[in-house]
Amino acid sequence: MSSEYKSISSGSIKNWSEDDRPREKMMHKGRNSLSNAELIAILLGSGNNEQSAVQLAQDVLSNSNNDLNKLAKLSLKELMKFKGIGQAKAISISAAIELGRRRMTEDKLEENAIKSSTDAFNLLYRHLADLDHECFYVLLLNRANKPIQTIQISQ
Repeated sequence: MSSEYKSISSGSIKNWSEDDRPREKMMHKGRNSLSNAELIAILLGSGNNEQSAVQLAQDVLSNSNNDLNKLAKLSLKELMKFKGIGQAKAISISAAIELGRRRMTEDKLEENAIKSSTDAFNLLYRHLADLDHECFYVLLLNRANKPIQTIQISQ
């Protein structure tokens, strides 16, 4: 974190310059200009009595070793252990992660034939990613090896 960023992160975001506030920064500079912590801070909306939303987001990321894949595996209960993250904020974070996962796997693979185990993996990834338990799925294909349906058999 830059020294400039440290100095502004100590107060309420409302007191920061407009260029440093996550929402305004996104509007003026685009979403690519924001750090992961700033993006999560936008989802949080607010911090707690001791931390700004950005600082709280940095704590959440730090707890996950700044690894978004580890963050994605946190349960709602684990997210709610952070002071300032209640059920609604935990659900917002989890929902955003799920949207990202779905977007990543929503290419037109279903319209393409399954030619390898990698194709099958890519199709099933959205169902299996970040689960803390095993699931068994059956992938039904037509004669051209195009997916017809995905069915969960057991959990």
